[in-house]
Amino acid sequence: MQYLLNTYARFDVEFVRGESATLWDKDDNEYIDFTSGIGVVSVGHGNVRLSNAICEQARNIIHISNLYRIPPQEKLAEILVKKSGLENGGVFFCNSGAEANETALKIARKYGEINGEIKRYKVITLENSFHGRTISTLKATGQPKFHQYFGPFPDGFTYAKNIEDIYNKIDDKTIAVMIELIQGEGGVNPFDIREIQKLSEELKKRDILLIVDEVQTGIYRTGEFLASNLYKINPDIVTLAKGLGGGVPIGAVITTLSDVLKPGDHGSTFGGNYLSTRAGLEVIKILDEYYESGMLKETTEYFENRLLEIVKEFPDKFESVSGFGLMRALRAHSVEVRDEVVKKAFENRVLVLKAGEKSVRFLPPLTITKEEIDEGFDRLKESIK
Repeated sequence: MQYLLNTYARFDVEFVRGESATLWDKDDNEYIDFTSGIGVVSVGHGNVRLSNAICEQARNIIHISNLYRIPPQEKLAEILVKKSGLENGGVFFCNSGAEANETALKIARKYGEINGEIKRYKVITLENSFHGRTISTLKATGQPKFHQYFGPFPDGFTYAKNIEDIYNKIDDKTIAVMIELIQGEGGVNPFDIREIQKLSEELKKRDILLIVDEVQTGIYRTGEFLASNLYKINPDIVTLAKGLGGGVPIGAVITTLSDVLKPGDHGSTFGGNYLSTRAGLEVIKILDEYYESGMLKETTEYFENRLLEIVKEFPDKFESVSGFGLMRALRAHSVEVRDEVVKKAFENRVLVLKAGEKSVRFLPPLTITKEEIDEGFDRLKESIK
């Protein structure tokens, strides 16, 4: 690793193959993966249908650029708009969640400049939020620890303490509110559904855009296609990435403001190419079948019950379970407990994540089997003991 920049605190393991939620390292040790590449490998490792779709596409065309029509991109855009419920929406494809959020900010700022008597450019986000690692999305992130070293940042971002405090931050130059419905990096913190519905209604009255960052919550992660569907709201802009490509890099923005950006305003060389959008089409097809069969609901309930068992069995270590769907966390009593559990879990060959101040985060593949869940939790219990 001597030629890599030292930007990650890596575990010392080399994985060579995977199947569903199981990974094998170079020494053929088997691990249960409750992380899915931080919410990315939505249909599991080594998924045959996805790999076949990728291989078939790669044999024909991988990339041609957005100067020409890309049929799988057009089809994926249609599916995203229809499933999101954002009528008359349009889609922009990019390569990551940060890029999707950058695009959302540009759409909002242009809308604020061309609509109204004064230029509106301010964006309100929440403390404890996370929106990406570009300069703009770092500034949009409401956690001071991410703001070290990289200033000066773009102006126009304001942080609210909570949903209710958003109303106090609005002024005549506010153009948008950008939120995660469940704060992932912040500790897997879901907001109250009625509180979000009230905010959505109020912003529409004031012609202030609602941007929902669904980079982690989208594509069935919370049990519905979007967390916005779960919350029964229709944002002006939704951003997606992570689980959409099943491991192939892709980001997307869905917006009802489909006429704001014009040719030349924004672009992406790689965004929405043949390979990534073909992968996205297959991922959604697989997960649609899984959702409609009832298997996703059944798996989610089974996983949640195993988490509740942990809280009941180890009340001295954990206080509660949080999250929706297969975006979950165990809230530990202290950061020390959280860190020790993550470390011991790895030693017992089950992969889990840290989040927020003291949460152990779980983002397993949506297609994880009950056998893998049971094996993973058996190992997790041994780690906690």
